[in-house]
Amino acid sequence: MFTRRQFLASVSVPLTLRQSSTRGRPPDSVPGGGAQPRNSDGLPPLPAVDVAEVGRQLRRQFSDLRNHFIFEYYPWYGTNPWRHWEGSGRTPPYDIAATAVPDLGPYDSGNPRVLEQHARWITESGAGAINVSWWGCDSFEDRLVPLLMDVMRDHGLKVTFHLEPYSDNRVDSYASDIQYLVTEYGDKRHWDCQLLLRNADGEEGPVFKAFATIQPRASTDCHGRTAPVAMWRPDEVWRRQTDTVRETLRRHFDNVWLLSDSTAAEPVLVVGFDGSAPYGAFSPEDWPQLARAFSGINLTFSPSIGTGFDAIVERNVPADSCYRPAAFVPPADINWSSASDRGKAAHLAVRQIEASMRTSLAVQTNSTLRNARTGFFIVYIATFNEWHEGTSFEPMKDHAALLPQELPFGYHNPAYGRYRLDYLKPRLERIIRG
Repeated sequence: MFTRRQFLASVSVPLTLRQSSTRGRPPDSVPGGGAQPRNSDGLPPLPAVDVAEVGRQLRRQFSDLRNHFIFEYYPWYGTNPWRHWEGSGRTPPYDIAATAVPDLGPYDSGNPRVLEQHARWITESGAGAINVSWWGCDSFEDRLVPLLMDVMRDHGLKVTFHLEPYSDNRVDSYASDIQYLVTEYGDKRHWDCQLLLRNADGEEGPVFKAFATIQPRASTDCHGRTAPVAMWRPDEVWRRQTDTVRETLRRHFDNVWLLSDSTAAEPVLVVGFDGSAPYGAFSPEDWPQLARAFSGINLTFSPSIGTGFDAIVERNVPADSCYRPAAFVPPADINWSSASDRGKAAHLAVRQIEASMRTSLAVQTNSTLRNARTGFFIVYIATFNEWHEGTSFEPMKDHAALLPQELPFGYHNPAYGRYRLDYLKPRLERIIRG
């Protein structure tokens, strides 16, 4: 199986904000919707965006605006046996595959109490939907979908799906996978929970994103060894799949939106996607140029709100491996044993949230670009609970609340574990409700 971490490790993760030697303010200065992060670290200025005016514009266009803000969501955690928490050489329950310990501890994604708490936090944030990481029919994650949808529905939240690289031949079943998701979790449930996104013209339809969509035919490793990429498929194979989806569903919906995660516009066009919504929020300063490139060939470009990147370090790596630990984004040297450096990291994450939010709003409401011209608007929030990559808005434990058994593992928990959710909440409120 080709995991997200393997994919990200195989490419250069773009860095966004240059490293600063000056420590930022501690996270306690921004939780709960406090002041925006000051530009005291020599970092590039934040994009000049009138968020209040953008919010007024979006509210006039979209009666279901909260449903256009969608958390990336991962139902892949287990405790009996351990799933995902034990990855990368970890041994739960105290040593887990995460850079910070969740407020709930290492949990089971099938626990109704966990799902209820997740739904309450997501509702509190202002977002209206989740984008479920889906790993194929009858996978662990697929079997949890009915319960997950029941809970989300009861909290007024919608569910959509993110097709992962669950097998080398997943491209060959792309159309049938989407038909399965529409039938099982839309039709059979009478559309009680699956997201039907509404554009500015009032037309509705499902939206599906896929991860690791455009793959090279071959790759060369750090030793100079070239090998075929097992997931690669010719453009015409991808195009048959996307065409089949549209032909199958066109009589049932006004629109069906199929999104890639690639930042290469021409390949996205050739294989038949409507546009791209890249995973994560690594390089917001690149998005205006990318949005123009996509719009120039009639594609949408919908970047995320995100915290940056703070991935776990793999253990037990073979001596000849090409693996290198991923860099912290925005780039900085962080001494995680230092409380002030953990505060600096939290400050940088908040700044990344602000920069990515403003930039996504700016490119998607630019009247000269395709998103605004066609009335398409969607913002994925990366992520609710991807704990391996340190991108979670789900609350962490306060550092002072870490157990004695957890402290030796050097977790990155800040002084205040809710700072990301508390920072996001008033900003979405300002956009969605005014």
